[in-house]
Amino acid sequence: MSPRADALRNRARVLAAADEVFVEHGSTASTEEVARRAGVGVGTVFRHFPTKEALRDAVYAERLRRVGEEASRLADNTDAGAAFHEFFELLAGTSGPNQALTEALAASATDDQDVRGSLGVLLDRAQRAGAVRSDVGVDEVIALLIGATQATTWTADVSLRGRTLNIILDGLRPH
Repeated sequence: MSPRADALRNRARVLAAADEVFVEHGSTASTEEVARRAGVGVGTVFRHFPTKEALRDAVYAERLRRVGEEASRLADNTDAGAAFHEFFELLAGTSGPNQALTEALAASATDDQDVRGSLGVLLDRAQRAGAVRSDVGVDEVIALLIGATQATTWTADVSLRGRTLNIILDGLRPH
C-alpha cells in the first residue's frame, strides 16, 4: 500500500472511531480513546487533525456529507411525503442522544446552505403533494428538528425519540 493510501485509510479510520467516541462521550471524548479505537497512535490522530475541535468539526462535516447524499437519494423518491418524513427522521437521528452533536446539528442546519437547500426541496415537494402543511417553512422545520433532538437528551427512555418524532410529523401533516 502506498504511503498516501495508508494515510487516507488511517484518516478514515480515525474519523469513524471519532464519530463513535463523540456519540458516546460528547465533549469529554479523548483523542487517546479515538486513537485506540482506530488502531493508530495518538500522533496519527494529530497529524490529520491538529486539535480535538478540528477532529470534531471533521466528524460533523462527514455526517453532513452523508446527509447530503441521502437527501439526493430521497429527492428521487416518487413519494414526496415519505421522502420528507424519512429525511426529517434522518436529520433528527443524526444527533443521537448527545448534546454536543445536537448543537452541531443546530449550527449546521441554520448555516449550511446544502442542508437548508436539501430540506427546502424535500419540503416543497411534500407540500405540493399535500403531505405537509403549506404554512410551514424551512425555519420551522429546523426549529422542530432541533427541538426533537434536544427533547430526548434528558431521559434514558429510548422509545421517547420515536414517539416524539411521530407527534411532530403528525403535526406537520395537513388537517
